[in-house]
Amino acid sequence: MNERVRKMLQYNQVFVDNELYLKYTTSKYPDRKIAILSCMDTRMTELLPAALGLKNGDVKMIKNAGGQISHPYGSVIFSLLVAIYELGVDTVLVVGHDDCGGKVLNGREIVEKMKAKGITQEALEEVEKNHRNPIEWLTGFGDVCDAVENTVKIIRTHPLIHSGVEVYGFVMDPETGEVRPVHHV
Repeated sequence: MNERVRKMLQYNQVFVDNELYLKYTTSKYPDRKIAILSCMDTRMTELLPAALGLKNGDVKMIKNAGGQISHPYGSVIFSLLVAIYELGVDTVLVVGHDDCGGKVLNGREIVEKMKAKGITQEALEEVEKNHRNPIEWLTGFGDVCDAVENTVKIIRTHPLIHSGVEVYGFVMDPETGEVRPVHHV
């Protein structure tokens, strides 16, 4: 185990021993009946909830690279379906952000980095056979507003998400926390 993980686990023991978890106690049901799909960017870990006035238990947070839906029947949609049908969510917010690294990803460069770390051509061909071309899959999405609009559209038109679910798109400034609606959705 590396030192970074070991230190987190040491802290965890102190956290539990001193009952620091008590201030985070809540149920699994989101108080505000909202799910938020956002980017995994480290700048948004605390900034996004703080900028929206959220506390533990208010919403379901789903985070991934770019706050995107890469497959209409993948893990993000699965999480939204559980949130809607099992946990009472009736509103979904898609929150992209300025200066997102996901918009400029170079799929070809990522594949070359994979190969340099020992990923075989056969493994890449297996991805293409079972999912899609790895270079296309790992290429960035360009304009963040367009990406948010596309994600909102996928959710709104998904055949397993009922029409009563409200879906909104936003872009956040990762420096100030300002949230702007995406108007074309």
